[in-house]
Amino acid sequence: MKLSAPLAALLTLVVATACAPQSSSNSASDRDEKTGTLRVWLFQEVGNEPKKKAVDTVVAAFRKAHKDTKVDVEYIPVETRAQRVKAAFNDPASAPDVIEYGNTDTAGYVHDGGLLDVTREFSAWSEAKNTDSTARQSVTVAGKVYGAPFYVGVRALYYRTDVFRELGLKPPKSLAELATTARTIRAAKPDLYGLVVGGAYTYGAMPFIWANGGDLATGKGGSYASALDSAAARAGIKAYTSLFSDANCPAAKCAGMGGNDTVTAFAAGKAGMAIGGDFSHAAVEAGKVKGKYAVVPLPGVASGSIAPAFAGGNNIGVLKSTTHRTLAVDLMERLASKKTQAALFDAMGFLPTFTDVRDQAAARQPFVKPFVTTLASGTKFVPASPAWSQIDSSLVLPTMFQEVISGKKSVDAAAKEAAAKMNDAFGSAG
Repeated sequence: MKLSAPLAALLTLVVATACAPQSSSNSASDRDEKTGTLRVWLFQEVGNEPKKKAVDTVVAAFRKAHKDTKVDVEYIPVETRAQRVKAAFNDPASAPDVIEYGNTDTAGYVHDGGLLDVTREFSAWSEAKNTDSTARQSVTVAGKVYGAPFYVGVRALYYRTDVFRELGLKPPKSLAELATTARTIRAAKPDLYGLVVGGAYTYGAMPFIWANGGDLATGKGGSYASALDSAAARAGIKAYTSLFSDANCPAAKCAGMGGNDTVTAFAAGKAGMAIGGDFSHAAVEAGKVKGKYAVVPLPGVASGSIAPAFAGGNNIGVLKSTTHRTLAVDLMERLASKKTQAALFDAMGFLPTFTDVRDQAAARQPFVKPFVTTLASGTKFVPASPAWSQIDSSLVLPTMFQEVISGKKSVDAAAKEAAAKMNDAFGSAG
């Protein structure tokens, strides 16, 4: 299965428009030690043990192949990655050798000169030929490769089949029906959130903006301007923030939630519905709702349509400050290999970036279908600008949502302020 044409076009834009490092060449240090300890930073997942088990298998094989090495793996929270990685770029002595990073961070990390150019090694890697072309583009900036794709991820609508059966409900076919269904669940079962949402759940909120015809930003050629204050985007913001009420997900409890929090709540049986990723499958399966849920694409505005999902995913890269280039690249390839991606699909539900491995996974597991359908229906991406890392780490969008949810600002005022912050970031990124 190939990713959608819109995603291909947007990720191609990453290649064409992202800036090169400002002040340093993207080459490793002069040292390439063949022994010692490699430090690895990977993201902490909801229910991280299955991921850790798969990674431990990779590390064991790596150490067997390189007997005089050790590997120190640390799992870091996704929410604090910006601060941790920035500090690592500024302090090579304490920096890891290998990191997992979001595909939205590629342009910014390259702009900051933090990632190692592994074009030569990636081209020589035998497995790379089966990498989905759009996944390959997610690690590519200005024709150079800065990592290996790790998995691709999209979000869809998880819902409780037992609750829907009891209340005589059907999966919603539009965003309006989604809101109505959420309120119906909450009214009938006050101990449940209807649709659990989070004020800090940026990537769960974006489909509401896109489905209403809005966008995050407009532009091309590396020059962007925020579109958050457009009428269409404001309609999406209003649709999302209206879900934070006592009739669905009380603001006092839900305004501060991030994506992991909403998945945790659903898995624990505290919600009738949740917006979760294919990568959330393992956590939900491990929760109280095992056997009592199903997944459908998140609906759009028109009945029967699918809301554009954020085309996410993570990559594995090597920091240019590594003193173990050869070892670090080998470990990167092992972590992102076909064998590992297949294991992580089985363990976590992560969709593989290799076309052959993904086809095999989809044939084995029916839960993949709604996510594959969502990918095929058309996905969206964040602005292909190094400014996005600043916008994301500065919590521009969560702040906007939370100010509306709390009643501190109207949708119009909050969107206008957020747009101004985005434009400042775009301007400063160059």
